[in-house]
Amino acid sequence: QVQLVESGGGLVQAGGSLRLSCVVTGRTFSTFAMGWFRQVPGKEREFVASINYSGGITDYTDSVKGRFTISRDNAKTTAYLQMNNLQPEDTAVYYCAAARSIYAPNYIPSYAFWGQGTQVTVSS
Repeated sequence: QVQLVESGGGLVQAGGSLRLSCVVTGRTFSTFAMGWFRQVPGKEREFVASINYSGGITDYTDSVKGRFTISRDNAKTTAYLQMNNLQPEDTAVYYCAAARSIYAPNYIPSYAFWGQGTQVTVSS
């Protein structure tokens, strides 16, 4: 059974940083891409960042480019999202997801497994 467990969310002031982690078990981690998404109540879940199976290719939504960095450690079966210069508009529940393939897609149907989410709140 595939499980994804996120951690690292919390409350931070604008301009601060957080690092989210996502530990994956039950599947060979190095054979699929990973993604991070976020959702605000009343809105659709949106793409934040993705990374291919080896870590060599990444993709970001425009609003986080230059501030967020996605990475992965295949030996630890963990994906990360380093978030710097956080802004109030980054407040959301953040979800990690395991893709159906080795590529780094930016759309939800490409992801087969999801974590439970971790809350990130940025105060102004």
